This record gives sequence, structure tokens and C-alpha cells, in this order.
Amino acid sequence: MSMFDLAAVAATSLVTEPFKYVVVSGAVSGQALERARADFPRITKPGIFPLSELRFGAGFGGLVDEIRGPALEAVLAEKFGLPLSGLPLMITVRGQCRRKDGRIHLDAGWKKLTALLYLNESWEDSGGRIRFLHGPDNLDDVIAEVPPDGGTLVVFETNDKAYHGHHPFVGPRRYVMFNWVSNTAAMERELARHRFSARMKRWLPF
Repeated sequence: MSMFDLAAVAATSLVTEPFKYVVVSGAVSGQALERARADFPRITKPGIFPLSELRFGAGFGGLVDEIRGPALEAVLAEKFGLPLSGLPLMITVRGQCRRKDGRIHLDAGWKKLTALLYLNESWEDSGGRIRFLHGPDNLDDVIAEVPPDGGTLVVFETNDKAYHGHHPFVGPRRYVMFNWVSNTAAMERELARHRFSARMKRWLPF
């Protein structure tokens, strides 16, 4: 059985204005969520880590395999009306949040679709909740706010309107980010930068 509730992903309504996004609570739940959380890689430093720099168990590995597989891709391609099949897929992981994280930004234009699968416990803190925003200047000019509860899947089409960020939070904030991309060279440059950063963090005291 799939670790993803693909029926729930397919059934959740797509928001189309001012940009396309969908929020699926319980996209991964129950034993599947517990397995993925139990085998989440041990990350003690902030920043984004490529899979190549992480060690993890079978539960998390199975989740990654499904992210790479055709079933979830097909559901999201139909929902967003995008031809995702054949596009490179970039997968990265975050385990810790710094106070400076969450500044308002747009994702790079070569990322066609961004997905965030949160693997936290139930989220109580007022910080660290992703906000979709009307523009680049005000974190409180909110279209929608989503707590990063475990199993919640947030997916949005990247364009010049898809501003997002969150209020500061310091501590564990775990998610898998996966992006379908249109530029392999840009993806490789970003992954190389994250790999270098991850290796430096093994020696630096932050």
C-alpha cells in the first residue's frame, strides 16, 4: 500500500488565485507517518541537505521512493495541469530551523512545482507556519497559513506571485522538499552548493 493517501491528494481542492496551491492534511498518516518520522535522518544543523549527505532508515527511504515514483507525480500533474513526467526531480531535507529562516521569497523560476511534506509532531508554536502572501513586503498580508503538522503536504506552482515565508522559529522543523524542475544544470548547481554547505557544517560549530 502507498504511504501517501493519494485519494486525499486527488480530492483536495486546488486554490487558483493569486497562484495555484493545494494543502492536504493527512497526506501521510498513521503507521506510514510514524515509520517515516522514526527513520527521519538525524539532522542537528540548520539548512537544507541533499539526500546524498544523509543517512536514514527504511521507513523514510520508502517515503522517498514514493516521492520519486509515478503515482504521486501523476496525481499532482493532473491537479496542476502541468506535464511533470520526464522532468528532473530534486529532493532535499530540512531538520532544524534558525531565527533568520522563513524570510519572504519566491522560489527560483526553474522550479516548476514545489512540494513540502512536513514530518513534525502536531505543531503548536505560532512561528514556523508557512504563509502564502500577497506580496514581498508584509509577512502579515496573508492568503493562507499552514502549520507544519506531521503528514501535511503543501504544493504550489512557482511563479512571480507565489510569495511565501513564516514567522521566526528556532528548533526542530522537519520536512522533505521536492521540486520538479525545468533546468538540470541549475538543479545540479543548487545541489552542489547544498552538498558543500552540508560538508562544511560537519566541522563548524553552528
